[in-house]
Amino acid sequence: MNAPTSSAEWFGHPRPLARLFAIEMWERFGYYGMRALLVLYLTKHFLLGDRVAAGIYGGYTALVYLTPLVGGLLADQYLGSKRAVKFGALVMAAGYFALAFGGAPAKPWVEYDGTRHELTITNFRDGPTSDKNETRQVIDHGQSLTIKGQEDGSILLVDAQGSVARHLPKGALQEGADRDELRLAITLLALSAVAVGNGFFKPNIATMVGALYDDGDKRRDAGFTIFYMGINSGSLLGQLACPFLADAYGWPLGLGVAGVVMVVAWAALRFGEGQLAGYGETPVREGGDRKGWIYGGALLAIPACYFLFTNLMATPAPQAGEGFIGYLTGLPVMGKLLCATFGISLPAILVWSWRVGSRQEFEMMLAAIILMVFNTVFWSLFEQAGSSLTLFADRNVDRSVFGLFEMSAPQTQQFNAIAIVTLAPVMSAVWAVLAQRGWEPSIPVKFSLGLIGVGAGFLLLVLGGSMAGPDAQVGLGWLAGLYVVHSIAELCISPVGMSMITKLSIARIVGLMMGAWYLSLAMGQYGAGLLAQMATVDTVGGQVTNLKLSLATYMGVFTQIGLVTIGVGLVLLVLSRAIRRLMHGVM
Repeated sequence: MNAPTSSAEWFGHPRPLARLFAIEMWERFGYYGMRALLVLYLTKHFLLGDRVAAGIYGGYTALVYLTPLVGGLLADQYLGSKRAVKFGALVMAAGYFALAFGGAPAKPWVEYDGTRHELTITNFRDGPTSDKNETRQVIDHGQSLTIKGQEDGSILLVDAQGSVARHLPKGALQEGADRDELRLAITLLALSAVAVGNGFFKPNIATMVGALYDDGDKRRDAGFTIFYMGINSGSLLGQLACPFLADAYGWPLGLGVAGVVMVVAWAALRFGEGQLAGYGETPVREGGDRKGWIYGGALLAIPACYFLFTNLMATPAPQAGEGFIGYLTGLPVMGKLLCATFGISLPAILVWSWRVGSRQEFEMMLAAIILMVFNTVFWSLFEQAGSSLTLFADRNVDRSVFGLFEMSAPQTQQFNAIAIVTLAPVMSAVWAVLAQRGWEPSIPVKFSLGLIGVGAGFLLLVLGGSMAGPDAQVGLGWLAGLYVVHSIAELCISPVGMSMITKLSIARIVGLMMGAWYLSLAMGQYGAGLLAQMATVDTVGGQVTNLKLSLATYMGVFTQIGLVTIGVGLVLLVLSRAIRRLMHGVM
């Protein structure tokens, strides 16, 4: 491929970069916009419990990181990057549009003394942000009784005069909902479609960017930096717009706009093919056209993913005293498959590299796999953003911004995108200055700093929680502080991860090691769902029964995972010198 001429340039880069920038920006708009809403959609519209919603979220994001392994391979061998991106965009758009058909909100009920009672919600809003005056009542023997939770987990049923009619001990009141199971099934199929489509889109749009540059072109790194600006811009816009639309006009528009922007992304590629001619084309292979088989197989993967979601929902929560093996065997099918694949593939890769590689190659591979394991821990903590931290923001954060307006809970996720856009150049400059002086931390030290940082972010939020007033509300600044610290931690790990894998891997299995890296990311996403389930809070009709009990639950879990992760980071820091020796000079 010839280098682009100046007449075909955009800010000193090949002109097609502008189109790919826009395509990726709109795709990230849809992904992060929907991700911001997902857990609240499940808990408030379908009235699923925190545990089930967190599990679905973790399973979905795990699939998002698993499917590119297959999508990238199929594009390389059969479809070409361009065709794979177009197909993925259409499948994702269909999934996003299907999410908008959630139907009427679920109807809640409670049961106590062996009798089921319909739950009435006053000032109900079917959207991400509930009315502050929302209350729950049951009709018992012709009397309207308001449900009021206590800090010990018990429930008071209070009459119109404020007198306590019943005091139900903890666990005596069971809650549930009559929901449209067909609409819920459509939602799970929609998530499956987005995950499958993402597998074709995510790896191949980046491949097309790389194809714009000849080997050795010094503009390549700068081109990818511009491309990643599109990712961050789309993330920021999506996390701002989708929650706003869902609050103002309802879930269908907030979720459906993700489908609209995916159609825009598809159109930008479909009608810009002249500008992108020669990039990401279908490879020439013998044996006939296999596109139909691939598309058919991809569509069949959607119900397969749907099965994983339904199995996840049907799997009971683990019980105390089961032990580690009992816990693993009690995981849903998706969890078993991920853990088995991760637990078998990494040792198998090491055994292979020991047998066929030199001692130096084996040691470099060992270093890469050690860091993959720590990478899984990091993302399990970091990805609380879309699950437990969003629910915490909804329930226990005063989201008023200087008294001028109130952010919605899903919009608080944009603090991460803002911090990344702002701090990425600063961090890059800091590393450059340290490198000039010979003080730049090694990759293992950067990983340890990332782990310590993500744990410290949770402890910062716990500090804010200790200052909460009688209303059990934490100031928005504390949550923003967590996201800033987490963003700095992310910048210690994320930019170096994939580059590290390519440098440490034995040349003939770089592709396999990249697959293992994505597997570690998927494990981290799934682990995030499991950790979020630790922060499950009892709700009635989608509302926590007692804000102080909710705050205490979150603070307990955040303290635990924060301290443990800092400990893990310190362990890696102690081991960093030994791991660096295994890397044989790779920086």
